[in-house]
Amino acid sequence: MQFKHPEILWALLLLLIPILIHLFQLRRFKKTPFTNVAMLQKVVSESRKSNQLKKWLLLLTRLLLLAALVIAFAQPFQASETALQEKETVIYLDNSFSMQAKNNGLSLLEESVQNLIKNGDSEETITLFTNDATFKNVTLKDIQNDLLSLTYSQNQLNLGTIQLKANSLFSDKGNTSKRLVLISDFQEQLFASGSAVDTLFQTYLVPIRAKDLRNISVDSIHLVEHPMEQSKLTVQLSGGSSGESQPISLYNGEVLIAKSSANFTGNGRAAVEFSIPANTEILGRIAIEDNSLPYDNQFYFNVDQKEKIKILSISEVDNNYLRRLYPADEFEYQDFPLAQLDYSSLDNKHVVILNGLRSIPVGLQQVLQTFKEEGGTIIVVPANQIDFVSYNQLLFDFFRTKYWEAHVQEKRITAISFDHPLYENVFDKRVDNFQYPKVDQSFTISTAAPSVLAFDGGETFLAGIDGFYFFTAALDLENSNFINSPLIVPTFYNMAAFSLKSPETQHTLGQPTSIDVAVSLGNDQIVNLNKENYNFIPLQQSFPNRVRLDFGEEPTEDGIYGIRRAEETLKHISFNYSRSESQLDYLELDAIPHANTQDSIEGLFEQLKADNSITAYWKWFVILALFLALVEVLIQKFVT
Repeated sequence: MQFKHPEILWALLLLLIPILIHLFQLRRFKKTPFTNVAMLQKVVSESRKSNQLKKWLLLLTRLLLLAALVIAFAQPFQASETALQEKETVIYLDNSFSMQAKNNGLSLLEESVQNLIKNGDSEETITLFTNDATFKNVTLKDIQNDLLSLTYSQNQLNLGTIQLKANSLFSDKGNTSKRLVLISDFQEQLFASGSAVDTLFQTYLVPIRAKDLRNISVDSIHLVEHPMEQSKLTVQLSGGSSGESQPISLYNGEVLIAKSSANFTGNGRAAVEFSIPANTEILGRIAIEDNSLPYDNQFYFNVDQKEKIKILSISEVDNNYLRRLYPADEFEYQDFPLAQLDYSSLDNKHVVILNGLRSIPVGLQQVLQTFKEEGGTIIVVPANQIDFVSYNQLLFDFFRTKYWEAHVQEKRITAISFDHPLYENVFDKRVDNFQYPKVDQSFTISTAAPSVLAFDGGETFLAGIDGFYFFTAALDLENSNFINSPLIVPTFYNMAAFSLKSPETQHTLGQPTSIDVAVSLGNDQIVNLNKENYNFIPLQQSFPNRVRLDFGEEPTEDGIYGIRRAEETLKHISFNYSRSESQLDYLELDAIPHANTQDSIEGLFEQLKADNSITAYWKWFVILALFLALVEVLIQKFVT
């Protein structure tokens, strides 16, 4: 037994007072002779014995009464060790998209919020955080309206991140009991990082799950564009039952342009193919109707008119093959002999090709250095006879590249780097045997650049990445038949196409994304993104002939955004939520060590109250004191 005010127990010394009074009353009296009446002697003797018993009973009763009153004022109680500790409670409330699943018409998030408000202590100071909001040192009563208006977040924190954030929200006091409560549906990805439950906290897991674990999702799309015929759009869905049919609609803006039905196979997946007009701007939206998770019932994409890539070829040899490689509907191609080149013409170009130059003037080297720093792409095709000094002055700043000497020896181009970005989506399968192009003369080089194409002996024929590429042999027909090889088309096409990072048909929110917009901005001009009532300014880097936009944390809403300069819409970009939460795969919480799993939020707060429970006994001692007072009255009245 413990006491809230143990200092009051010193008052038990007052018990000495009735003891002293009783001892005083028991002092011996002086005998006085009296008439010898035998009968009176007997009565006096019996009366004296009765008075002594009454006095002892009164003494005991008064001692117990006084002791009960003293102990009652000292407030005795019984409690566990943890109940006496100061406590801090941090609650993580999952508001990710999977909490949109419903039970009895309420989403899991709405159900969790209502149970928190109903069962929690509205006056207790707590800290509560979600995937995108934090409420520190508040009461449930203070944030009731905020909780009722919580929105869903695309960010699902994993256990490691949750514990790190909780640790930052707890105080630095070492003598407090720290309790971390996780309220979630506990999808498998919450533990995807491999983190274990931190033993520094008392961790409580409260699973909130839907009864119907079924969700149909629009997962992805694949667009195969054709410049002349109709393009093919393939839509992938998941989550259906074998043989189930799901209506699916295709919109261009708000206009329904196609409707079909997805038929699911035994693995719960389905694919639907739509035909869309070629060379047509489309603000596309795929839509289905499913009652489980609304966030993955639509999928956005867009097809814009392609921006033409501006290419400048500086040549001293025949360059007709380059003109044929870059059609006018996709590229703006210009070529100039070196002697007629105006260096300022490079300012608005995306790609510069040095085609068969015997030497590279110092002035052109400086312009090319600036051109590359501003995001341009350089392709170097040497002549058969070159000035090594001028070439190496330019190339050494890119991958520490040097041309050494020429070798007159026929070599076949046999090795393709299939993993290089230039060929990433070119080949359906890895080709081991094809019609090998050849060269008669090539240069040996030293470089840190990755190889793209190589000779049969392993020497590099084409190397480079990220906007700088160079060959080790001349490409004129007198030296090589490479320009007649099928390889030349994807090689030169992709080197130029990669110079302008055009947006794909769609992007995933939260993943780093970078695109280029072919526009020149004034000194005070910026590009912004707009979608209905959502506007923001992305990170951007301006070059003379383009603007590079980088996306990460913004935007946070899916949809099709217009990329705008002032009031002019330059192009569009589409963002979709990640489908990582669509599968509804849940954890088995009983197998997680160092965690206390509760069946419900109501059960959680009952457990927390039990951990805080203190049994007070002072009322019982007050009742005992009143009883003893009654006993004293009865003794006084009936004991003679």
